[in-house]
Amino acid sequence: MRMYDLIYTKKLGGALSPEQIAFWVKGAADGNLPDEQSAALLMAICWRGMDTEETLALTLAMRDSGKRLDLSSVPGLKVDKHSTGGVGDKTTLILGPIVAACGVPCPMFSGRGLGHTGGTVDKFAAIPGLKVELTDAEFLHSLKATRFANSAPTGNIAPADKKLYALRDVTATVESIPLITASIMSKKLAGGADALVLDVKCGPTAFMKTLDDARTLAQSMVDVGRAHGMQIRALITRMDAPLGWAIGNALEVMESVEILRGEHGDSDLAQMSFRLAAEMLILGGGASTLEQALAKVQASIQNGAALETLRRFTALNGGDARALDDFSRLPQPGQVVEIRSDRDGYITAMDGRALGLLAMDLGAGRKDQSDVLDLGVGIRVQARVGARIEKNDPLFTVYTKPGSLVTSSDYLRTLQIDPTPPPRAPWLLSTIGC
Repeated sequence: MRMYDLIYTKKLGGALSPEQIAFWVKGAADGNLPDEQSAALLMAICWRGMDTEETLALTLAMRDSGKRLDLSSVPGLKVDKHSTGGVGDKTTLILGPIVAACGVPCPMFSGRGLGHTGGTVDKFAAIPGLKVELTDAEFLHSLKATRFANSAPTGNIAPADKKLYALRDVTATVESIPLITASIMSKKLAGGADALVLDVKCGPTAFMKTLDDARTLAQSMVDVGRAHGMQIRALITRMDAPLGWAIGNALEVMESVEILRGEHGDSDLAQMSFRLAAEMLILGGGASTLEQALAKVQASIQNGAALETLRRFTALNGGDARALDDFSRLPQPGQVVEIRSDRDGYITAMDGRALGLLAMDLGAGRKDQSDVLDLGVGIRVQARVGARIEKNDPLFTVYTKPGSLVTSSDYLRTLQIDPTPPPRAPWLLSTIGC
C-alpha cells in the first residue's frame, strides 16, 4: 500500500477504505510516513471531504492508535460531555458534580486552553493542589468514589490525534468537518463512556460561525457515535458574548461554585449547564423525561449534593476543598481595575472573542502551548447584552498583574451601545440525536 495512491484517490474525490485509512493513521502516528504526505492527504480531505463510513473509519483508527480506558468495573451507564469551546465556558465544572450527585457516573477528559478560549483543565488547576492529570487507576478510583472524574488525557489516549492535529494546525486544514469529528470522537470513544452529550457552540465567538455549519458538525459526530453503538445527543448553543460573568481560571471556579450554591440560577450559563446535565441523566438512565431530569438537577443544587460532590472530588484528588468555600484560598490577582461606561444606552452586542483575547493578554490564556498561565487574572463581566446602562456604570472589572497597563478603550470597544434594546436571543438553537 502506498500513500501516493491514497492521496491521488482522495484528490479525485474518491473514498478511502478502512484498511487504507488505518494504514495512514498508523504510519503517521509511529513516524513511518513522511509528514508531507500526511499533510497532502489532510488537504485533499479538507477539499474533498469524507462520507460517514470514512469518517467512522478514521475515528476508529485514531482511537485504536493508543489505549482504550476500560470503565466496565464502574456500575451503571457512564455518560460524558464534550463542548466545542467558547469564552467563559465552564459548564463542565457545574454539570459534572450535578450528574454525579444524581447517581450517574460522569467520566470526563478535558483539554488545556490555547488562544482566546480557556481549557477546563486550566480552570480545575486554579484549585490549589488539585491533580489535573490522573493515572488510569486514579481516574477509576475517583469515578467509583465520587461518580465524577476529570483529567487531562494521557499521552496514550488517541496519540494519532495529537500528531495529525499538529499537522492540521500548520497546514490550514483545521476547518474540516470529518477531521474535527474524528479528532473529538476518537478521544471520546477511547475514554470508555457509554453515552455522550455534545455542546456544539455556534456564533461569532465559536469555531462554527453559522447555524448550518454547527448542525453539520453536530450531525457528523452524532452519526459516528451512533455507528459505533454509542447513545449520543447534541445541543447547538449560542456563543457570541462570554458565557457567564467570569473569564479567567480562578474566577470561573468561583462562578461555578456560586451556581452550585444556588446563585445565578436564571443566567444563560446556569440554564445551559442544567439542561446539559439533564440530557446526561436521561442518557444515563437517571431520568426518563426532561422534566424529571431537570427536577433532579434542581434538587441536587437545593440540597447541596452537587457542591458536596465537587468538594469530595477535589479532596480525593489532592485539592484544597476549603477553597470552594473560601475564595481567598484561590489564586489572587495583584491589581484590580474597574472599567466604566462612557455613555448612556442599551448594550446591543458584545464581542466575546475580543474579551477572550484581552484575558489571554492578561495571562489567563496561552498564545503558545509552552506559556505558563497566571491563574488569578481575568475579567469580571458586569455588562450584559440587553441591559440599560448609564454613563459611569461599571461594565468590567479587570484582575491583572501588579503594574500592568489596562486601557479602558480596549474594553469599551468590545461593546455596541445603541438607543434601543436588542431582541432577546435564545441560548439553545437546535438539538440533534436521540
